[in-house]
Amino acid sequence: MNADTIRQLIEQGLPDARVHVMGDDGVHFEAWVVSETFRGKLPLARHRMVYATLGELMGGEIHALALKTQTPEEAGNRE
Repeated sequence: MNADTIRQLIEQGLPDARVHVMGDDGVHFEAWVVSETFRGKLPLARHRMVYATLGELMGGEIHALALKTQTPEEAGNRE
């Protein structure tokens, strides 16, 4: 597994998202996901939305994924 594949899967599942994924060891990753669809949702719901885009890979090929999820307004000019 690699960061680019994870980014692509998240973007497919959340088409409006801007996604940055980092991880060098092939099993532990960090992702920053900015999406309008997160508006009005609590962090746990946002994380579940991202995990849903990865399906069975979570806990298998992807051992750990640290997430930062924000709306475009929350992200501000850090994108």
